[in-house]
Amino acid sequence: MNKLAILIPCYNEGMTIKKVVKDCKKSTIDIPRTKIYVYDNNSSDNTVSEAQDAGAIVRHEYQQGKGNVIRRMFREVEAECYIMIDGDDTYPTDAIPEMAAKVFDHHVDMVVGDRLSSSYFEENKRPFHNLGNVIVRKSINFFFKNDIKDIMTGYRAFSYQFVKSYPVLSRGFEIETEMSILAIENNMLIENQVIDYRDRPDGSESKLNTYSDGFKVLRRIFTLFRNYRPLQFYSIISVLLILFATVLFFPNVWIPYIQTGLVDKMPTLVVCGFLLLTGIISYSSGMILDSIVQKEQREFEFRLEIIQQQFKRQLQEQSND
Repeated sequence: MNKLAILIPCYNEGMTIKKVVKDCKKSTIDIPRTKIYVYDNNSSDNTVSEAQDAGAIVRHEYQQGKGNVIRRMFREVEAECYIMIDGDDTYPTDAIPEMAAKVFDHHVDMVVGDRLSSSYFEENKRPFHNLGNVIVRKSINFFFKNDIKDIMTGYRAFSYQFVKSYPVLSRGFEIETEMSILAIENNMLIENQVIDYRDRPDGSESKLNTYSDGFKVLRRIFTLFRNYRPLQFYSIISVLLILFATVLFFPNVWIPYIQTGLVDKMPTLVVCGFLLLTGIISYSSGMILDSIVQKEQREFEFRLEIIQQQFKRQLQEQSND
């Protein structure tokens, strides 16, 4: 087991990957048993040769997508602490020791490299990326009641427990959103660390599509809110349906009935009845799903305990060797 594993997912980062690997080596020279892994995702340039020349361990994920790469990395690498950093040379590697120290010394499960509180808005030349980051951050912090400062950052530190308990479901750039929400919902310890950000060098292009990937992220937030907070989600639907039924019922059915003793708009009465029943069913579904989510959270705690015991055994075996 490594003391520290630096994980770099890459797709066509031949221009910058050698510098990133060398900077990581320089920043972690005082941390023993540190290994740097570059996971190539079908690059068509010289990413692999540049990473090898810099001294990184190069591995491959042939299924396209950042989420697929991270799934592969988390499955294959064993370490006491993990640092995930992009290969585009936009993050300062000198923050690695401090981020790792939070995992080692304070048992933090995820350290978030916060670009948005420093130089991101001045350095980033893509205005819609700036707006998208703000929307995603505010949405998650509103729906899930947390204070993560930068949801979309690719610079993070993880504990062994987080990496080995995290079920990677996203295939693309929604992965950062997914891992943030999972940590929030499972009461894992999260800390923000402000980091400097510098824009990509000239000639280096972002793989993130502002619009299509942005909509995927927002859709993922909606899906995860439904999955993790079903009682809130279906209660909102229930209230809206019952309010709509009420607005239709009183002026169109109830008041005319009081005045004439007749129900002139029978179809409206039927629609109101269906809306009311649907609202009740929606709320009931939310209650049932909420109990299932609570059961899953209890089982997740048991899985964490098993992973913790496995972690201790590996450390003991390593010390005996």
